[in-house]
Amino acid sequence: MCTAVRIKTRNTYFGRTLDWDFPYPCEVTLTPREFPLDFRFESRCERHSAILGMAYVKEGYPLYFDAVSEQGLAMAGLNFVGNAVYEKPSENFCNVAQFELIPFVLSRCATVKEATALLEKTKVTDTPFSKDLPPAGLHWMLADKDESAVLEVVHSGVKIYPNPVGVLTNNPDFPTQLHNLNSFMNLSPRAARNNFSEKLSFREYSRGMGAIGLPGDFSSQSRFVRGAFAALNSVCGDTEEESVGQFFHIMDTVGQPMGSCQVAEGAYERTLYTCCMNADKGIYYYTTYENRRINAIDMHRENLDSASLVRYPPIVDEDINMIN
Repeated sequence: MCTAVRIKTRNTYFGRTLDWDFPYPCEVTLTPREFPLDFRFESRCERHSAILGMAYVKEGYPLYFDAVSEQGLAMAGLNFVGNAVYEKPSENFCNVAQFELIPFVLSRCATVKEATALLEKTKVTDTPFSKDLPPAGLHWMLADKDESAVLEVVHSGVKIYPNPVGVLTNNPDFPTQLHNLNSFMNLSPRAARNNFSEKLSFREYSRGMGAIGLPGDFSSQSRFVRGAFAALNSVCGDTEEESVGQFFHIMDTVGQPMGSCQVAEGAYERTLYTCCMNADKGIYYYTTYENRRINAIDMHRENLDSASLVRYPPIVDEDINMIN
């Protein structure tokens, strides 16, 4: 499964874990301004904002898992299986296939507000990319320097929610995840207090006891609570190194080591990659399960007026710095 997070220091940082039991053939992919974006129902976009993110490039088309535009709008799709209900194309709406939603939004919008206005008049269709690639059941988190939001397409239609937490995981739906946080209002990063009874005398026997009750399992609801607690209580300097390092520490709270979540005989879900995007500077940082060194691609070091995709295969070999 997956977790997405947005934090703000001097710049805006947005990223996600992608957790699954087998690797995807994905690459960090730059779609420059002149690369023509074809859509199944809408007109071809000949020139647009440059887009950088993790994608599976199929038949020359970037199928983005997550990405950021040069204008600072970021977006990620997370599993929402069983709840996602896509629609049929309809007149008087923009009709966009699920697989092309991220480039469609990022190529046209600069902010969450612009994206929300566009998505309110959009039908997300169940059109498959190909016979071998059916639609994936997803919901999406969007973020910019001012705010974040969640898009869900369910039985009752398109739902767009402000996201005051800056976190998204998987099922259940986002309003239920937010409501569930009420159960954890007594958690604190501070020292524990005796609220049990004035008739009893308690003492702290360890640091961190204010967060007793923080769920430690790998379910999506528990990862939502852990991610929200870590992100909302984050204390961080505002340099790039401090901010990026802190972001990956936050994501460590929701990462999945192989063996902790068995999905079938011999098959284990794990965090295939973790990414962090500086939305203001257009830099994409990532680590993989096999390589925990932070790698970075800066879109502004490439020719953004090119017409060809730029692709960076992820580094997946462990890199250990032997000191002696």
